[in-house]
Amino acid sequence: MPDRGRIVVDRFKCAYCGACVSVCKNNANELVETFLTIDDSKCNCCMLCVKVCPMGALSVKS
Repeated sequence: MPDRGRIVVDRFKCAYCGACVSVCKNNANELVETFLTIDDSKCNCCMLCVKVCPMGALSVKS
């Protein structure tokens, strides 16, 4: 499978609402208090979290 990049968080845009956590089928996204982490070893870069983010805080970095 080709490398699709990785998901990155813009912490200035993120509202820490948890929408990205709820749609992640691989449990790669975790919200701890007011800090979102993405486990690159679990993320398959399906982009569901990017699409669901109401703030546009998630993007793909090559």
